[in-house]
Amino acid sequence: MKESIIKKVEELKEEIIESSKKFISIDSVNPRAGGPGEKEAAEWLESLIKGWNFDEIKRYDAPDDAVEYGYRPNIVATYKGQNPQRTIWFVTHMDKVPAGDIKLWETDPFQPVVKDGKIFGRGSEDNGASLISTLYAVKSIMDLKVRPKNNIALALVSDEETGSEFGIKYLLKQGLFKEGDWFYVPDAGESDGSFIEVAEKSIMWLKITTIGKQGHASMPNISINAHRAGMDFAIAADKYFHETYNLQDDLFNYPYSSFEPTKKVSNVENINTIPGTDIIYFDGRILPNYDVEQIINNLKNLSKEYENKWNVKIIIEGEHLEKSTKPTPKDHPCVEILKESIRNLRNIEAEVGGIGGGTCAAIVRGAGFPAAVWSTIDGTAHQPNEYVKIDNLIKDTQVFAYLMNNL
Repeated sequence: MKESIIKKVEELKEEIIESSKKFISIDSVNPRAGGPGEKEAAEWLESLIKGWNFDEIKRYDAPDDAVEYGYRPNIVATYKGQNPQRTIWFVTHMDKVPAGDIKLWETDPFQPVVKDGKIFGRGSEDNGASLISTLYAVKSIMDLKVRPKNNIALALVSDEETGSEFGIKYLLKQGLFKEGDWFYVPDAGESDGSFIEVAEKSIMWLKITTIGKQGHASMPNISINAHRAGMDFAIAADKYFHETYNLQDDLFNYPYSSFEPTKKVSNVENINTIPGTDIIYFDGRILPNYDVEQIINNLKNLSKEYENKWNVKIIIEGEHLEKSTKPTPKDHPCVEILKESIRNLRNIEAEVGGIGGGTCAAIVRGAGFPAAVWSTIDGTAHQPNEYVKIDNLIKDTQVFAYLMNNL
């Protein structure tokens, strides 16, 4: 069967490439990041797989007034097994992050370009490559008239990039997932395919608002510069975090907690105005050793010192919090079968560990399900000139098809 799968995927290579390009061309940027959402991508994907041999294709639309059409689409496509004891889920996401600074792109982010064995464009790696790979993995075993023992279900979800409330969390609330089910979430990995993720850190996105008093730049005596006070506190918070939360856990590929200043909100439009409000965001990825709520409380206590120092008000809010969950055991069958598939198809002995990035796997683990994360990526997600290597796209499809055949 191994050789049949390899051959079948090679036969589908041009179709896989064209489908990847089509996905990239669709602007499905998350609406909470300023985009139109996933509606167009979902409609195209439904039309793509409509004629395939799925036993059921069903939409689960999560109501959301952030988009004019009022919902966020989620697609569940099921290929039934011969004698199923469980459903094996493959979860990928349709939403993308914004392109960012267009000047940093060598090509239009939503006009896919094939060059040097790569497909460039926003969403090519995150998460288009795995979305297309898992789709064509199922198509490969369908074309070979293979029915695995267990059910194979693809969940193409919305909203992964901003918390998953309208994606995998919404599907959890619908009661689709049953005791005994397994999950594969191909949304992280290494450039050589040698890493399987079984654990994730807590996510702590913080919004820090400093409120002073706006005034003319020539009159600092009657104004309170929120920008200066906000910068001073942000530096202090950064220093406090790294000095206090410095444990090391070698299960993770970056073995420490991280706390990075990221988004900065524009305060005043003109140079000669002292800003009365300053807003900055931090992205924290926290080892399971620490309690996220306690970290926030400690930062709030620290902020009182800077409120007094600058005569300002500092507000610290948890923009998005995702507490780390119990890891999937390294010897769980979902991990062992994936390791075997990678070994047989890629001749690679994959290592097992944890990451700082957040995926849908953490959410389903939190609901009590085992989940493994694997794909072959160069780590260009969220960057300008994001790309996927065509060779990785095809080889991952072969691994997923072989894996599905053995589930």
